[in-house]
Amino acid sequence: MSKNVNALFNPFNHKGLSLSNRIVMAPMTREFSPGGVATNDVADYYRRRAEGGTGLIITEGTTINDPVATMSERIPQIHGEASLAGWKKVVEAVHGAGGKIMPQLWHVGMARSPKKAPFPDLPSVGPSGLLAPGKQVAEPMTAEQIEVAINGFATAAADAMRIGFDGVEIHGAHGYLVDQFFWSGTNQRTDEWGGSMANRGRFAVEIIKRIRAATSPDFPIILRYSQWKQQDYSAKLADTPQLLEAFLLPLSEAGVDIFHCSTRRYWESEFDGEGLNLAGWTKKITGKPTITVGSVGLNEDFFSAFAGKGSSTRSIDDLIERMDKGEFDLVAVGRALLQDPNWANKIHQGQLQELEQYSGEALATLS
Repeated sequence: MSKNVNALFNPFNHKGLSLSNRIVMAPMTREFSPGGVATNDVADYYRRRAEGGTGLIITEGTTINDPVATMSERIPQIHGEASLAGWKKVVEAVHGAGGKIMPQLWHVGMARSPKKAPFPDLPSVGPSGLLAPGKQVAEPMTAEQIEVAINGFATAAADAMRIGFDGVEIHGAHGYLVDQFFWSGTNQRTDEWGGSMANRGRFAVEIIKRIRAATSPDFPIILRYSQWKQQDYSAKLADTPQLLEAFLLPLSEAGVDIFHCSTRRYWESEFDGEGLNLAGWTKKITGKPTITVGSVGLNEDFFSAFAGKGSSTRSIDDLIERMDKGEFDLVAVGRALLQDPNWANKIHQGQLQELEQYSGEALATLS
């Protein structure tokens, strides 16, 4: 690694968010919260990343107040007295270490397997009841179910602000509920929640507006979105810049402050013949700050991680070069930070030989 890393360690200020550097801990599901309550071990896990120099921590997905929002009783919730008290301890631990932290607000939608989840007698919900294109396993969501979900996101955001979080991220990626509305493959509705790009985005727009009304004008809202889906890695919401603009502008206008643009590999161009990645295009279209993510510091994409495989470290010279050009504003780091809580400090101090190689065994503990 030969590039000057200063671009990663410049302060970042936008609306109500002030960060000491540009490194973000990407949300990664861990399932170490029995009964949906984040424990002291969870607080220590995030505190170590703050101590290690991470500018902003985005928590693992934490589920909103809908009985079918989660797929495991060990995934943390962000509703109920016990769960909120657990998260308050996490916030205090991270703030005590000088860090900033936001919860990722999550509803898994049709990705939930009822037999493995709490309330197994309740069917999962999605815009059209489709687990994947052409695979219908439940009835389409009713107007009442849609309202429950939207309100669940807004209430979670209000609670997050009340207990001291520094903002919220809406999980709108990877084929979960919000993304199931975005994607025509899983949204076959013919009412106001489906059909056109604008109608498929309406669910997220209403969530964003409701969160803004339930919090404050300067409470940061991040939206994470992706082209790819867990149901189809090659899927795209938009296959041209013009369609991406039609998708993004209503979300931006609704009140998104920062877009978190999830890709498998950050160095890949989003559209053929164009150099910008997804975060670069999103910033160009909306004018809003963006977070890039996808195998930062590692050679293998994260699907290998969940197969228990490791990954060797990868130079971030090209990442620094793109940041210097202003292509994106923040960089989310996933497995490299999961493996090594001190990743940010080691990069900053030039201790590259001390960076830990990622091992799939890191998933087994909250180290």
